Amino acid sequence: MNKHSHVLIIGGGLSGLTNAIHLAKANIPVILIEKDSYPKHKVCGEYISNEVLPYLEFLEIDIDVLNPVKISELTITTRKGKVIKSTLPLGGFGISRYTLDYYLWNKAQDIGVQLINDQVVDIEYDKNSDLFNIKTLIQKETITSNYVIGAYGKRTALDRNLERDFSLKKSPWLAVKGHYTSNFDTNVVALHNFEGGYCGLSKVENNKVNACYLVHYESFKKYKNINAFQKAVLYENPYLKDFFENATSIFEKPITISQINFDKKKPVENHVFMTGDAAGVIHPLCGNGMAMAIQSAQILATLLIQSYENNLFLRAEIEKIYQKNWNTAFAKRLYVGRILQKVLLNDKIQEVTQTLASIIPSIVPKIIEQTHGKPLIC
Repeated sequence: MNKHSHVLIIGGGLSGLTNAIHLAKANIPVILIEKDSYPKHKVCGEYISNEVLPYLEFLEIDIDVLNPVKISELTITTRKGKVIKSTLPLGGFGISRYTLDYYLWNKAQDIGVQLINDQVVDIEYDKNSDLFNIKTLIQKETITSNYVIGAYGKRTALDRNLERDFSLKKSPWLAVKGHYTSNFDTNVVALHNFEGGYCGLSKVENNKVNACYLVHYESFKKYKNINAFQKAVLYENPYLKDFFENATSIFEKPITISQINFDKKKPVENHVFMTGDAAGVIHPLCGNGMAMAIQSAQILATLLIQSYENNLFLRAEIEKIYQKNWNTAFAKRLYVGRILQKVLLNDKIQEVTQTLASIIPSIVPKIIEQTHGKPLIC
């Protein structure tokens, strides 16, 4: 017999699991399908703005039990090693996706979410029944649901299935991540520029340093492997050279992800609600992708709960309200992120920006505020 759930979530990352926990907390039947098993490392900056803490407390998610690293300072360096330093207006914390996603997965299971390890291969909306039919690869089931949430990350085959515009384009961006032991400053998140990209460094639990960098493929393809690329390109920045020469890798080899697309996306596609990176990817230099994923879950879950409890809205109304609320929360941040990336990838503008920041230090926190939100009071 086929399964049915009021809400079906595709993807068990931050937005998917947070959404599931919030909905289950309101006694709404939820199925979540995730193709991978936890715990698992993911390519990510692993820094979260403190703006999400009130929301996590509302969900009874105790971040402190995971021993996160509290972060309050930002350091930015140009390719030539000139430095910009600033405080972070709200501050944040460092926590690995390996630890956080696994914790949320267990939390979702404990609260009553039906978790399935499988891969979704097809989503079809039937306008006559006003239901979705979702087909899986391994169990070869067809699951029906009133609402579907796409929380499956930056890019998957499902995007082509849904005929999303960006899925037909190739993207030149790839990301590389590793964990290291190092004497790196605990309370700092650093952003170091190099030719064709930038690298973020910050500590996570158990005194590990997460190093994650984004690079344009044109810059990377000239070299045989990651190690050769780092020595030839990243080492031009003296701060990156010092870090990688003195740090010890914890991973056997770095993990990578390619085809990262920063094009505009729609928060609703073919009646599927998109959250997290599936709805829009902010440039990693902004350091706010994890917080945005969590906030997108809060926006959608709140709306679906209101509709479920009070039978307030038709599907078209829910979609319209979600798109409006999502754009209000994130459209400006994504726009500022695109502008900042252009600035930080241009050597001449980097130098001008560094000079300006040294003359007017207060300008940096003001820019940071443009890519972050207010605390999520629930």
